[in-house]
Amino acid sequence: MKKFVAERPFADPDAAARKIVEIANGVEALQNGRIYIERVNAPFLAGAGSGDDFGSGIERAIALGWLWYHESGTYLRTTNVEPVCDCDKVFTKLESLRTDEESKIS
Repeated sequence: MKKFVAERPFADPDAAARKIVEIANGVEALQNGRIYIERVNAPFLAGAGSGDDFGSGIERAIALGWLWYHESGTYLRTTNVEPVCDCDKVFTKLESLRTDEESKIS
């Protein structure tokens, strides 16, 4: 007997981290930029994420420097580092900068 399992959209920790940062940026921060974890957790879980996906996403976002997580686990803060999400845009921008520099030299 085969079991068919629906694909989880946030099984990849990078995708989960991007979604968590997106949600955190949309939440109004309280004193000193604090965002209570449940203000990010509830929308993530409502958007087809699981608890395991949330945990791995938080860990990945912290490792990449996108979030700062308080040791008590009650709140987090966003950092000024923005996630790079589309390599094609980055390469297009680099290509345009290169052609601009080449035109200045000529």
